[in-house]
Amino acid sequence: MKADTRSRLAPRIAAVAGHLQDLVAEGAAAPPLETLARQASLSPFHFHRVWRAATGETLGRTLTRLRLSRALQLLAAGETVTRAALAVGYASPQALARTFRQTLGVTPAALRGRTAEARALLGRLQPPGPPTPEPLAVELVEIAPFEVVALRARGAFDDLDDAFGRLFGWAETAGVADRIDALIGVPLGDHRDLPPHALQFDAALRLPAPATVPRPLRKLKIGGGRHARVRHVGAYSGLEDVTDRLLAQWWPASGERLREAPLHYHFLDDPEQVAEAELRADILLPLDD
Repeated sequence: MKADTRSRLAPRIAAVAGHLQDLVAEGAAAPPLETLARQASLSPFHFHRVWRAATGETLGRTLTRLRLSRALQLLAAGETVTRAALAVGYASPQALARTFRQTLGVTPAALRGRTAEARALLGRLQPPGPPTPEPLAVELVEIAPFEVVALRARGAFDDLDDAFGRLFGWAETAGVADRIDALIGVPLGDHRDLPPHALQFDAALRLPAPATVPRPLRKLKIGGGRHARVRHVGAYSGLEDVTDRLLAQWWPASGERLREAPLHYHFLDDPEQVAEAELRADILLPLDD
């Protein structure tokens, strides 16, 4: 019987959190995502998703919260804004002030030497509470590897129709539109966390025998092996929230290990033909055999 993943995951996440706290206390820069993933014994494919699912916040939000908390303590003790900024890893006092205004609605200069005000704001920088568990129907399925024709899209998640439209346009021109048997998506970031210019997503069509494809299209191999599959019903923009629940609620108690491969979506409905509330998509999370 496999060991409960929850008992192995919690101390790893706590160790990374402690490491981040130490770095903030030293004013050091955050290490690359790959370094933190290795410390948690997770692949970079899954680390940022597991972190959000386990902690209720993004890695970037955790770092901001830790830095602001430390800066508040320094300011309350009478430290200057410049020294507080440099002490917690900001390049300039302006950068710290901008983050203070965006996150707390105040300037750091207004808090210097004001212990009571700083303590009150520290309460707003506590980590989120655990999510409310909701039933989630998860299947374990075996998937044969398959090939897709993919187009790397960059931009807002809600604009992915354009990428799929370009793929369908190519398929019609190439005379293979009637052979499409699935719409596949491979998220390369989280649309809740990244600005549109930084968000990337592989939109893809599955064909029984993909033809040679012109650039910027390319062939991509997907799937293969065991997967956890859960169905999302509703707006496709909610897929990341269901993924969080899959990783926070089902996976830790499952005893399963994540495979070093990206998850993918299988879109089952066309948003132009099906009402948003009834759209279906399967989330497929790769697991070790």
